[in-house]
Amino acid sequence: MPDWTTVLSKLFEVTGEDLRPFSIRPVAGGCINGAIRLEARGHRYFVKHNDPSRLPMFEAEAEGLRALGTAGTLRVPTPVCWGADRTMSFLVVEWLELSSPDARTQVALGKQLAALHRISQSRYGWHRDNTIGATPQKNAQSDSWADFFRERRLGFQFALAGRRGFGRLETDGERLLARLDRFFAGYVPQASLLHGDLWSGNVGKTSDGVPAIFDPAVYYGDRETDVAMTELFGGFSNSFYRSYNEAWPLAPGYESRKTLYNLYHVLNHLNLFGRGYLSQAQGMVNKLLAEIG
Repeated sequence: MPDWTTVLSKLFEVTGEDLRPFSIRPVAGGCINGAIRLEARGHRYFVKHNDPSRLPMFEAEAEGLRALGTAGTLRVPTPVCWGADRTMSFLVVEWLELSSPDARTQVALGKQLAALHRISQSRYGWHRDNTIGATPQKNAQSDSWADFFRERRLGFQFALAGRRGFGRLETDGERLLARLDRFFAGYVPQASLLHGDLWSGNVGKTSDGVPAIFDPAVYYGDRETDVAMTELFGGFSNSFYRSYNEAWPLAPGYESRKTLYNLYHVLNHLNLFGRGYLSQAQGMVNKLLAEIG
């Protein structure tokens, strides 16, 4: 059973406020972490928790939230504190009252996501590794987007799939990786600041109608990877895509690269959740191999 006094002590250390007495209520936090709403003395916090070994995951997430928040383009919950004891690790962020984005919020989301993607650096990757779900995400920086995506994204996931027993998929994946440069002929994307895990479950609308994003897997890379993931599981309206493209049109060839980019996330789901994603992953690999001959 988690010992919430450690969280309270850390909050006191950071905020200077004694939050006793307090109440907690379990809330949805995804399939990786537990989550609660902690409430005391008029303050509310969202607390994610896991076993003690997961502290580096929460440290990286807090840094990612800060990077997105500093960009100032989209509402992001502010990280408050994080830590660990012998029973758990945890991340505390501000509590936002969120609901599903309506049509107006979707328009604002498209425009503001394009603005986020305008923030760039010279190299692809990030200064530290983080996680995509519970899977390590390698972010060692590179001057080449094709090399980065080959080695740090697809290559890592294919190797993991091989260790999980999906040998044929790994073999076909190696064939795809050997010809990956063909998808980037004449295309050199800007290294944009990315959310990194942008599906509808990580997007909401605040009580005043502002779009918010959370649970990031931040790095700098091709902005199309964020846009592609919005199409993978649905939940984004046509007005979102119109708004994004009005602010910053996608480049020719996006439709082919979209499958390539979403393969990363499908492989990750295969490696996290098992064989139920194998057919989808193999089909995407076969489609991509057919496109490049």
